[in-house]
Amino acid sequence: MLSNVLAPALARRGIHYGWVMVAVTFLVMVATAAAMGNLGVFLVPLQKEYGWDTASISGALAVRLLLFGLIAPFAAALIQRYGLRRIVTVALALVVVGLGLSTLMNQLWQLWLYWGLLTGLGTGLTAMVLGATVANRWFTQSRGLVIGILTASSATGQLAFLPLAAMIADNAGWRMAIIPAVIACAAAGLLMLLLGRDHPSDVNLPAYGEKAVAPPPPPPSSNPFKTAFIILGAASRSPAFWVLFFSFYVCGLSTNGLVQTHFIPLCLDFGMQNVEAASVLAMMGAFDFVGTVLSGWLSDRYDSRKLLAWYYGLRGLSLLFLPMSTFSFYGLTLFAVFYGLDWIATVPPTVKLAGQEFGREKAALVFGWVFTGHQLGAATAALGAGISRDAFASYLPAFYTAGAACMLAAIAVLMIRQGDASKQGALARA
Repeated sequence: MLSNVLAPALARRGIHYGWVMVAVTFLVMVATAAAMGNLGVFLVPLQKEYGWDTASISGALAVRLLLFGLIAPFAAALIQRYGLRRIVTVALALVVVGLGLSTLMNQLWQLWLYWGLLTGLGTGLTAMVLGATVANRWFTQSRGLVIGILTASSATGQLAFLPLAAMIADNAGWRMAIIPAVIACAAAGLLMLLLGRDHPSDVNLPAYGEKAVAPPPPPPSSNPFKTAFIILGAASRSPAFWVLFFSFYVCGLSTNGLVQTHFIPLCLDFGMQNVEAASVLAMMGAFDFVGTVLSGWLSDRYDSRKLLAWYYGLRGLSLLFLPMSTFSFYGLTLFAVFYGLDWIATVPPTVKLAGQEFGREKAALVFGWVFTGHQLGAATAALGAGISRDAFASYLPAFYTAGAACMLAAIAVLMIRQGDASKQGALARA
């Protein structure tokens, strides 16, 4: 295999193959982030072409976000059972099929099937648990930084693809605007097939930061779905799990489901153009990349609970400030900087807390269930904001609600008590 030749060649130059895994995983997550984030650009064009109301389209996007989260713990179990390369390849194939078929749709049920079910399942298999799995398996040193880099991939996908999708949609139609994301997913799948490996020992290396090559744990023989529920049962006995679940519910409520899905239509309501609004969202992605990588670096050095309290508090303030931005390109710049730095900065300290509270081996599975909370919140916001727009002719009530929820999450995360060895023991026996 190509990796068996490349790994020793890089090692002779002082480069650990774990960084290749980071690069390939980053590209996979960039491609799926484009598939997830770009769909918000197409909400208004679909309304104009088919006459579908906002709530109906938002419902399909909510299904996609819900599946994106619900599949996460099972994705972690499936990766443990069948291997990272196989699961990622299947996932990207689902995304390519879902997006490709959507260019032929003309019925509302097809939107729910292609964008809701297929794209939701595919992106869910490559959600944040993929980054958490790679970081935990391949890195002991700099793990927080790696989680920050991989988490920032969603911002990069947004930065690279959103303005392009908006420009193509305006000039050539929304169907043509889907093509770049399809190409990116296919290319990322090919790279994972060629270069991806499951464990450092597969290329005869120790994890980064360790000295000895450790054999990989045997894949669980039990049904992966049963394994995921066993881990949930053990983790759910800990108050820390429920605090993390609630805080990540609020995280999804105030990011993917709300801003990523409804920010562009909100700006259009206030007279902005499609490309201009997409550029502001892409600007958030640029600052989010910086903020998330910095958050990973900080989580290697400071108390993750305090970091999360700051992140949620500042995000809540930015959402409450949004109506005062005047919704001009320049007026939204301050919001884009402030909100963007904070967008996904919550992920590295949350993953770090999951590892500290529940143990390294089970961290990805526990985080998968916590991430389910994130996407439940995202689905709530995606559907709720659409209902708000239809009922009150305004998205602003949804933004105010999300801002207030962030302030509650900032208080809740400070209640986590760290270092309870009994929880790790219970998970080790699970």
